[in-house]
Amino acid sequence: EIYGVETSGLVPAANLVTGHPNDEHVTAYYGVAPSILRTLIELWRETPPPCPIHEYTFVDIGAGKGRAMLVASQLPFREVIGIELNPVMAAVARENLSHWRASHAGDSTASQLAPAQLLEQDALTFDFPQTPTLAFLFHPFEAPVLKALLRRIETQFAKRPDTLDLLYVNAECRAVLDQHPAFTHLFTGSIAMSPEDHAADLAAIAQQEEYGSTGDEECAIYRYTGRS
Repeated sequence: EIYGVETSGLVPAANLVTGHPNDEHVTAYYGVAPSILRTLIELWRETPPPCPIHEYTFVDIGAGKGRAMLVASQLPFREVIGIELNPVMAAVARENLSHWRASHAGDSTASQLAPAQLLEQDALTFDFPQTPTLAFLFHPFEAPVLKALLRRIETQFAKRPDTLDLLYVNAECRAVLDQHPAFTHLFTGSIAMSPEDHAADLAAIAQQEEYGSTGDEECAIYRYTGRS
């Protein structure tokens, strides 16, 4: 891949076991198509968020190899934070971030990147920043862990509603959010990849039979508004 980073490929959930109690709820790693994430962020900016984008910290929950972090760092976020439980994946993400920064530093035409850091930890122990936050999920885990994460978000944002929004790609557990009394649904819809991303997607999963590429993802956006 360009910029010396490697974020592609499919890593089955069975290969992501860490010995953590929630291993059984982890899903396969797959890098989000950059075109889908960019479109979803554009849709989020049209909602519109209560604060300007430069005040938001972008938090990638289940960052994998860091692809979403790299895409987000090209936008004017205050900061980009990736959270990844798997130590092997976390190491790859850190290396990708390092290459990404170095290549941009050497390119006078590249725009300045937002500060970015990768934390190797359990998302259920993460202390969210005090800034407005845009959380990103590419279906990193099943409903039991998602419910626990939402409880943690509620605890940490209860006194500051409307300062956390959530982008959800491959929104398989969106019923959990749709039925949640503290989250307001802002958008659901299918977002198409660019032709280039779809070609890359097909190539990346050509060697396996479990997953196919439809060229789009079911996406959703939510805002934590608190319980009325």
